[in-house]
Amino acid sequence: MGAAPAAAVDGGTRVAPGVRYERFDVAAVGGPTRVHVLRIDVSDPRVRLDLLYPGTVAARATVSSLADGAGAVAGVNGDFFNITEVQHPGVEATGASSGPAIAAGRALKGAVPDAQRFGPALPPGTSARDVIGVGDDRRARLDRLTLDGTVRTPGGALPLGGLNQYALPEGSVGAFTSAWGGASRVRATCGTDTDRAAPCSTDTYEVTVRGGRVVSASGTPGGGPIGAGTTVLVGREAGAQRLRKLSEGEPVRVGHRLVASASRVPYRFAVGGYPVLVDGRPLPGLSDATAAVRTAAGVFRGGRGLLLLAVDGAPAYRSGLTVAELADVMRQLGSADAFSLDGGGSSALVAREPGAARVTVRNHPADGTERPVPNGIGVFSTT
Repeated sequence: MGAAPAAAVDGGTRVAPGVRYERFDVAAVGGPTRVHVLRIDVSDPRVRLDLLYPGTVAARATVSSLADGAGAVAGVNGDFFNITEVQHPGVEATGASSGPAIAAGRALKGAVPDAQRFGPALPPGTSARDVIGVGDDRRARLDRLTLDGTVRTPGGALPLGGLNQYALPEGSVGAFTSAWGGASRVRATCGTDTDRAAPCSTDTYEVTVRGGRVVSASGTPGGGPIGAGTTVLVGREAGAQRLRKLSEGEPVRVGHRLVASASRVPYRFAVGGYPVLVDGRPLPGLSDATAAVRTAAGVFRGGRGLLLLAVDGAPAYRSGLTVAELADVMRQLGSADAFSLDGGGSSALVAREPGAARVTVRNHPADGTERPVPNGIGVFSTT
């Protein structure tokens, strides 16, 4: 069942040229729901979009602090993330996001295996590799980014199973760079390709490569910041066995990139989540069972426009939207394609008041205060 037509609460406010803030009330199945919306003219040369993040993958900060720190005029929270590790006692949650991430044209990380992601169950046919992003052609689009990487050693080439990820596929080797941060890499070897809660692997190995050569090794994954020009390779099961064959001083080269399935245009930024609307039609199998506070992004005008939405978490509007209703509301507001981002206590939409130097949170966070998150979508203006 879809939501009733959205009713505008006011006439909206211009945040910056090409960026407008609006509010709507929706009669959802569970009760009244208010949504906060940013309409962005992506084609406007005065507008730029990029990933908001704290400078490393395994770190978190509030959307408002990320926006102010980067000089953004508006933004929303981004991907689902490794928020807790109750299934793995003694293992710390990394705070890293589940899906791929690109910032300022630079690939930060790949996607964890589908079963290892946090958040609600994925709709049929979708993947943790799904993203929404904006390319160098200034067009917004939905896509899927797959890691393509290789570790070249004297004994042969190894496929790279992960890049700065809190979970690696079974039997693989993952690369961690300075972009990861200082969080422990132990979590990367926990769970399996089918069960996030499965025990951590007992067969692990770690190799540090600096200047193109092996400089150290360890039987267990470590932690702490990784220096520029250094790559730490973490292997589990078969991947660990391959890494054990490397000796100190041996030459090793690591290469990686994120390959898009739909676009040949490089991405300026991309963030993970999952699609809910494609070509104006809700994806089959979207859940209509649980209403919640949610965040979403939508594409309109053939990618020349981007719509960012966050549900209000105030008690008067806490009924929220089901995933099926979210797709319907995004369609009503003009999106041809729409993408669900993290919700609940993570949902936050921020924007500057006219003439203000800092952003304010426009929706009421469901937890009463902003939750630190690993990333978000930032809206920048050159004016």
